[in-house]
Amino acid sequence: MTTKQFDVVVIGGGPGGYIAAIRAAQLGMNVACVDEWKNAQGGDALGGTCTNVGCIPSKALLQSSEHFDHAGHHFADHGISLDNLKIDIAKMVARKDAVVKQNNEGVRYLFKKNKVSFFHGRGSFVAAKDGGYELKAGDETIIAKQVILATGSNARQLPGAEFDEELILSNDGALRIPAVPAKLGVIGSGVIGLEMGSVWRRLGSEVTILEAMPAFLAAADESVAKEAAKVFKKQGLDIQLSVKISKVTKGKKDVTIAYTDAKGAEQTLVVDKLIVSIGRVPNTIGLNPEAVGLKLDERGAIVVDDECKTNLPGVWAIGDVVRGPMLAHKAEEEGVAVAERMAGQHGHVNFNTIPWVIYTSPEISWVGKTEQQLKAEGVAYKAGQFPFLANGRARALGDTTGFVKFLADAKTDEILGVHIIGPFASELISEAVVAMEFKASAEDIARICHAHPSLSEATKEAALAVDKRTLNF
Repeated sequence: MTTKQFDVVVIGGGPGGYIAAIRAAQLGMNVACVDEWKNAQGGDALGGTCTNVGCIPSKALLQSSEHFDHAGHHFADHGISLDNLKIDIAKMVARKDAVVKQNNEGVRYLFKKNKVSFFHGRGSFVAAKDGGYELKAGDETIIAKQVILATGSNARQLPGAEFDEELILSNDGALRIPAVPAKLGVIGSGVIGLEMGSVWRRLGSEVTILEAMPAFLAAADESVAKEAAKVFKKQGLDIQLSVKISKVTKGKKDVTIAYTDAKGAEQTLVVDKLIVSIGRVPNTIGLNPEAVGLKLDERGAIVVDDECKTNLPGVWAIGDVVRGPMLAHKAEEEGVAVAERMAGQHGHVNFNTIPWVIYTSPEISWVGKTEQQLKAEGVAYKAGQFPFLANGRARALGDTTGFVKFLADAKTDEILGVHIIGPFASELISEAVVAMEFKASAEDIARICHAHPSLSEATKEAALAVDKRTLNF
């Protein structure tokens, strides 16, 4: 039996992996992708963590819970009355699963369209061979001239509170809770903790978030973080900072968390479910890097240079398994760039213009530098801010929470950072990304005509505010 040979084999079918495979195929290479994700029936489930237990299903649940929250608290403002409001959790989860399946099938279709061969199973190195690499692809052995590693990341476990996905949950279990828990605990106030806490808070859970850091949303601009903390508290999220977890004890039907609070007092919290979201770790489980001498760093991430090349000739790595932010869209950009570099082109990824988004309500997004970073770096800057309270479209939506904030160089007016908290922040941030990629000034955005009435006018007004000349506030 002849061993199948490919120009490129991608290990991992998540956003970075499947996009890299498609782009390499578009550029004329003979490409295969190996991925081991399984659906409930044991079949393949292309799309990686993002599609199966991350970005896509969490947004589906966020949307469902937001509809429920609006029906219970905001429809009356529009003259819409509902009696006996209730939610069918099983149906909500089934809809989420259907959305995931649609995305799984979408990737499979794209592979077929672009003639990418797919192997369902774990991908791993066997040996270097004939200027390329021998790999295991599930039950088969294949040969690759070049390899792209896109194996993603796994949820970090808290020692003494290992995941059972029944009472102590990772992002996976948090997406499959069968009924609304009366009390929900969340360890970690990052993106996953806030989004999942928001879902179940809207549906009726009493949610307590325990965070070890003294600052809330330390990665975000301080003014955005302060606004978010105020809004989330008003919504009912109990966020406690500077917490030190002493012990987590799992009972038959609940979980007890012993911890020290910010004042040094011993506290005990008993919850029906506990979500642990304390970050993610690079996934190289079963990759067998030792077989070929692939270099990993102290965190277990694959070591790469600025072009995503590893220490091995013809082996590249992208996404969560390498340095940089663990974001699906960052992995996609690296995947495209690597495929183009393989083809002799000049793939490009600008880490300074990668947007960040938290899909809470209000949404939070940003790109570029925060005000505290500019201060620490000694950069002279100007700031401009505009509230959604003064935006006509936001008023019509009934959601005037938050603001848009611009940071621009004090001398050149080049945009250095844009920070948004408010309705559809995830969509509004794209204008700022484009502007920064082309090194636009705040004046450039201020001079561009924005449709009226639209939320994007808040972006224009914030740019005007840099020069202290807003028109509507």
